[in-house]
Amino acid sequence: MSEEILINVTPPETRVAVIENGVVQEIIIERAAKRGLVGNIYKGKVCRVLPGMQAAFVEAGLERAAFLHASDIQAEDSDKTTQITDLVSEGAEVIVQVVKDPLGTKGARLTTNISIPSRYMVFMPNISNVGVSQKIEDEEERVRLREILNQFAEENNEGSGFIARTAAEGVPEEALANDMRYLVRLWSSIQERAASTPSRELIHEDLPLALRALRDLINPDTEKVRIDSRSTWEKAQGFAHKYITDQQSPIECYPGERPIFDLYGVEDEIQKALERKVDLKSGGHLVIDQTEAMTTIDVNTGAFVGHRNLEETIFKTNLEAAQAICRQLRLRNLGGIIIIDFIDMTDEDHKRQVMRALERCLGRDHAKTHISEVSSLGLVEMTRKRTRESLEHVLCESCPTCGGRGTLKTAETVCFDIFRDILREWRQFDVEQLLVLASQEVVDRLLDEESQNLAELEQFIGRPIRLQAEALYSQEQYDVVLI
Repeated sequence: MSEEILINVTPPETRVAVIENGVVQEIIIERAAKRGLVGNIYKGKVCRVLPGMQAAFVEAGLERAAFLHASDIQAEDSDKTTQITDLVSEGAEVIVQVVKDPLGTKGARLTTNISIPSRYMVFMPNISNVGVSQKIEDEEERVRLREILNQFAEENNEGSGFIARTAAEGVPEEALANDMRYLVRLWSSIQERAASTPSRELIHEDLPLALRALRDLINPDTEKVRIDSRSTWEKAQGFAHKYITDQQSPIECYPGERPIFDLYGVEDEIQKALERKVDLKSGGHLVIDQTEAMTTIDVNTGAFVGHRNLEETIFKTNLEAAQAICRQLRLRNLGGIIIIDFIDMTDEDHKRQVMRALERCLGRDHAKTHISEVSSLGLVEMTRKRTRESLEHVLCESCPTCGGRGTLKTAETVCFDIFRDILREWRQFDVEQLLVLASQEVVDRLLDEESQNLAELEQFIGRPIRLQAEALYSQEQYDVVLI
């Protein structure tokens, strides 16, 4: 597996693309005017406590009050049955960290269980446990890392916790200890700032996207990092020299005149990631729909026909779809509840192989995922941790014409609505004539396919009906004006 990380920087926007074996797998976009809040630490003030929801709202200087649930206040070793009213009170000051960006109309989600990541470690000052990333599978390495973490905690009398990240695998003890010492010093400085800072203020901001990408995305498979901004490249070099001491993959400054995202075909992939339909190489396709509650993914065979039988066709399409779905989840940053409707399979072994392929591909995902069992209707239900807006929500807004429905009333339907409105107005008011203002498509239909119906209506009400096309009207818009 070969991997490259591309970083495209312009003053208003930074974009990161992860390329695996020449294929774009992940795109992260951060705009200067709308920087993500996840990881930021604030000195907040509780403005409302809601016992019924076991939650509180906290003012942290953000656009909207942020949400703090009781389960995000208690440390791991505390009593899970503790009521929210025993944990916080209105007007109280709390040190909180954003764990989920504001999404849609919802405010940010907070926690008091602070976690600060570095290259190899995640430091948790309020929890005294140590842990190792589940993605490190070698049992001897897990034991080694756990011993290093426990020894550091004992020698430094730390009542805090550390988790060894995936990047810690195989890293010498001294490098890990340096990382932990840096995190302890950083937390001390955050505490000092918190003591002297008024409430509703930011006390620690996470790194900008370009540096976060170096911290979080580089792994042993990363062959190179390419940055198209010299100033960002210089900052990245300094950051890597200081914090990524085992840096093997070169960080290059891309000087080419052709945009770096064009060179790797990333711009095309971004455009494709905004479409509902995803074509599979076999001829099948996926249909992806995002809604407020969940994302649904439908698998179709399309034009693909197998060489032997229908079951083989279905199995091969589902197998290819499983890989494509995992890529689309990362590419589009889809989160929350995800329902996958694979094509029905009768062979139990085929079902197992498709599920294994799905699980295997999700193993490379940076976001936490969980697959529940297949439902009684044959649907695969899964969740993917959502911390920031999806690619579509970052780049797009609801269509002003259809209001996000994705469909419009046909010109025929609008014509019939107009006929009903004309009758309604004629019965209520004494008018000499009526003027219909509508889009060009609707007016054309009234003068063509519906001309007979319009003439009969005119005869029935005994009043002339005039038509006027309005260039700025959408197909659904019209007005019946009384004259």
